[in-house]
Formats: sequence, C-alpha cells, structure tokens
Amino acid sequence: MIAEQIFVAADGALLILFFAAFGAVIGSFLNVIIHRVPRGESIVLPRSRCPQCGAAIRPQDNVPVLSYLVLGGRCRACRAPISARYPLVEALTAALFALAFARAGLTLELAFDLAFIAAVLALIFIDAEHMLLPNAITYPGFVVALAARVLVPRLDLVHLSGYPWWANSLIGALAGAAFGAGTLWLARAAWRRLRGVEAMGLGDVKMMLMVGAYLGLPRTAVAMFLAFVIGAATGVAIVFARGERDLQTMIPFGIFLGVGATVALFFGDALLNWYLQFFV
Repeated sequence: MIAEQIFVAADGALLILFFAAFGAVIGSFLNVIIHRVPRGESIVLPRSRCPQCGAAIRPQDNVPVLSYLVLGGRCRACRAPISARYPLVEALTAALFALAFARAGLTLELAFDLAFIAAVLALIFIDAEHMLLPNAITYPGFVVALAARVLVPRLDLVHLSGYPWWANSLIGALAGAAFGAGTLWLARAAWRRLRGVEAMGLGDVKMMLMVGAYLGLPRTAVAMFLAFVIGAATGVAIVFARGERDLQTMIPFGIFLGVGATVALFFGDALLNWYLQFFV
C-alpha cells in the first residue's frame, strides 16, 4: 500500500516536471510571438536572431531559462544585453503550466487551460511593451473559448430547463463574454463622455470578450474586480512616484486584466465562495 502511494506520488511529480518543462518551451515560443506579432512579422521564419547584431540564435543558446543564465544575459555574438523578459516569460509559463496540470490533471480541460494561459501571457507582455492587444490573439482566443465551453462544459454557469448541457454551457460562456466586454465598453464610453478622453482601447474590450467566454460570468467578475483594484493601486502609485496630479497617466490595462484572469482561472471559484459566505 505504501509502495503504491509512493509510486503514485512519484508519477505525479514527474508529470508536474514534464508540464513545467513543456511550459518553458512554450514560453520560449511565446517570446517569439511577443516580439514579432506587434511588428507584423512571421512567427515561423526567419529563425530567432539577436535584435542587435542579427546573428542567428544557436540551438544550445535557445534552451529556456538556462541559456540566459549560462550566457549571463548577453548575446554570444555581440555581447549585447538580452531582455530579462525572455527568461521571465519562460519561467512564468513553466510555473503556470505545472499549476494547471496539478489542478485539472490529464484531461481535455487541461489542454484548453494551457491554451488560455499562453494567450493571456502573450497579451500581458505585448501590452506591457507596446500598449497593444492584437486581434490575432483575441479573436481566435474567443472562438477557442466558445469551443472549450461546448467540449468541456461548465454546468454551474447557467441552468435553463429544456436546453442540452452543451447549450447551457455555451450560453454561460456568451454571458461571461457579454459581461466582460460590455462592462469595459460602457466604462470606456462613459469616461470619454465625461472627460473627453479615451480611458482604454478597444483591445481591452476584445480581450475581455475572450476571457469572459472562457471563464464564464462569475469568474469574469472576479477577474475584473481584481484588475480594477490592482490597476487603480498601480496607477495611484505611479502618480505619486512621479509627483504628478494628472490622472490621465496611461498604463497598459491589459496587464491587470491578464493578471486578474489568471488568478480567476485558478482561484475564482474559491474567492467567490469565500466572499459569498458573508451573505449567507
């Protein structure tokens, strides 16, 4: 009995390590997407190159995280510094993929969770660098999210009698998309009417269309609450740090939406249950 438990534990640990390594490899590819998609470049060709000297990255220098450490964060050819964003994305993807496996196990849900995590991470870092949330990620992400809710239904989202299980799940996904995108669109329109400026871009609205469809309305509400709280705190901190009184400081809100969405994916249900216990 004890030997069987040890074997199961070891097997689970190996799978977690596998998904961490897999996540690091996907993170390396995400770095390509983050660098090239905003520039309108192909994510397939040419091979990865140093942005400073143009030297092709050798296979041994393209091992996630480790190559950055071995090279001391510099290009082997020209010794130009390599952005710390590269190992950060790889390490984050590795950690989140491992966490996703620990939560969902070897299921179809895991496959969709990994795709969602990858899309959100790409959007976070693209927005941080370019203040842009590309349609090339958000539109396909929305379609995949709807497919996920049909193939891996969440039956706790909507309970409409007379509808099949997949239709209830799909309606719940659409409700989440409408809530997420609609709330941001209304906030954007209201701020523009009151202050005459854009509070956020349409990219944020499209991002929440994707996030809302995948998470459903309850967890989308958690994601947006966290995004607004963290975003507001960050904005106030930046204003005070700069000694400014202008509240029009532009910050890439997609970062906070992505953080909120990631937290809600893993802990949204638990946070909702914790909050609702105060009203029962």
